[in-house]
Amino acid sequence: MTTPDHQSPASQPPVPTAKDRIYRSPMALLGGVLLLLVVGWLGFDALFKGHGRTPWLALAAMILIVPLVTAFTLRPAVFAGDDRLRVRNPFRVISLPWGQVAALRSGYSNEVVAKSGGKYQLWSVPVSLRARKKAEMRKSRAAAEAARGGEQTRRGLGFGGMGGFGAGGGAGTASGPTRAETDQVMDDLRDLLERRGEAESAQGEVTVRWAYEVIVPALAGAVLLLILLVTG
Repeated sequence: MTTPDHQSPASQPPVPTAKDRIYRSPMALLGGVLLLLVVGWLGFDALFKGHGRTPWLALAAMILIVPLVTAFTLRPAVFAGDDRLRVRNPFRVISLPWGQVAALRSGYSNEVVAKSGGKYQLWSVPVSLRARKKAEMRKSRAAAEAARGGEQTRRGLGFGGMGGFGAGGGAGTASGPTRAETDQVMDDLRDLLERRGEAESAQGEVTVRWAYEVIVPALAGAVLLLILLVTG
């Protein structure tokens, strides 16, 4: 019995697709966890040790606050794949094929602009003006040190090439990145858009889904809290 030297295309194992790059804010995650711990501690303390209407008020407040804290801290994320950009914001999930993305803009906030004209903020990639300022200072310092090192090199060559050691010592670079982290993320997304914007598999329609799993509990907690306050 003979065995074939090659498999037919139908029997070939599927080529694994590249995993999405996920961008989230570490500070938002940390802040969200801490806030939830505080809300849980205070809420359960009032729930089990409170008297009269206090447990009910604590329950309603927790039903309202926990989804909102989760929505604005733990939930936001940007998923960048080969075919589409998926933006998970506090109350919406926007899926944009790369072929429908017109631009990725950075100003006081980072946002994606669809060819249809829609603009969607990237909540998980916040702009930090302070980080930008620090990155610009490091960039300027690195440029100054490079210029100073080049000047020392030229002086060394003027003395018969004996100044190489001094030139090397003066050409240090500023420590740290010369680009703010979120600006670098936007550069990566723009590079992906440039490479995949015309791909056949990256075409389609923009879809927007409301996060009812966040909205409904928050509304329920708000209504319950309002009823308790009005009837109290």
